[in-house]
Amino acid sequence: MKKFLLGTVALIAFAAPAAAADLAARPYTKAPPMIAAVYDWSGFYIGANGGWGSSHNCWDQVPGGTFIGSDGCHDATGGVAGGQIGYRWQAGTWVFGLEAQGDWADLKGSNNSAIFPGLFTNQSKIDAFGLFTGQIGYAVNNVLLYAKGGAALTDNRFSTYFTPTGALAGSASDTRWGGTIGAGIEVGFAPNWTAGIEYDHLFMQDKTYNLTTPTGALFSSIRDRQDVDLVTVRVNYKWGGPVVARY
Repeated sequence: MKKFLLGTVALIAFAAPAAAADLAARPYTKAPPMIAAVYDWSGFYIGANGGWGSSHNCWDQVPGGTFIGSDGCHDATGGVAGGQIGYRWQAGTWVFGLEAQGDWADLKGSNNSAIFPGLFTNQSKIDAFGLFTGQIGYAVNNVLLYAKGGAALTDNRFSTYFTPTGALAGSASDTRWGGTIGAGIEVGFAPNWTAGIEYDHLFMQDKTYNLTTPTGALFSSIRDRQDVDLVTVRVNYKWGGPVVARY
């Protein structure tokens, strides 16, 4: 019996390596493909902006609607700050959107009257503006390049002062409609946050104003030509699926 057991153990010892050698090799498994994160620009957004603006104004004196001469030009410059709200939807690499923007402004400038030099100073001021625009853009993952266009309005005040004393001679205020075009670049730096910079040019229609004295009497009639340039930095928070997995 003892010899039988020893023989059995020896047989198993020699047979085990041979059986292991006959086992099939472990199959090769391809590594899973890498996943690229794709930024999705679709969704509603709300944000804040701030920057600089310049309003170029040229006055003509037109008493009774009759042109008597150009009274000079000036740039009204200063800071702007406000907010925007909008919606974008993405189709492939193209992005389309609608946006409303409203800003407080402190754009002010003046020039010495060209018709009455040394006697009168003309001043223009923009206190606020609004933009209502459509957008079309091209997205490269989390970077968006876009152009925009639509309607614009400015809240204006026009004043003439006696140069020697600084006393107000006449003034008028008005909300004025025009058009705008612009372009910008925006970057998604977090799943729901974006930041960018934008340039806008406002084409404001020529308009005639009656400047009245502090007592309400007519002082002068002017025709103002106005264009506005804006450069703003923007930060937005958006709702929507910010990241989509792409294999």
